[in-house]
Amino acid sequence: QVQLVESGGGLVQPGGSLRLSCVVSGFDNYVMGWFRQAPGKEREFVASIDRRGLRVLYVESVMGRLAVSRENAKNTVYLQMNSLKPEDRTNYCCTARAGGYNLQDRASFYVSWGQGTKVTVSS
Repeated sequence: QVQLVESGGGLVQPGGSLRLSCVVSGFDNYVMGWFRQAPGKEREFVASIDRRGLRVLYVESVMGRLAVSRENAKNTVYLQMNSLKPEDRTNYCCTARAGGYNLQDRASFYVSWGQGTKVTVSS
């Protein structure tokens, strides 16, 4: 079982910024994704990034505000979050699947999941 550990969540005011991090071993061979899930709601795709960090995919609602990147030497994927809105308040989970796959926005595609890090946006 691959271990994924997220960090970087916290409390910010509307318009503020956070950077989420996810650390995982065997990182170079994983397609990575970020999902978010509010209590009582379905898991929502946010972003994904390929093994080399050359291709990215976003849900339309976060384009221009959130950016996914990776630093393979540190086994880490990031989600830079700017211009945060109250609607962004939820738990953010990192996910991974080994292999040279195309980017996917379906939760069923991914195999390993972290426990998540909580983002709170409030004045």
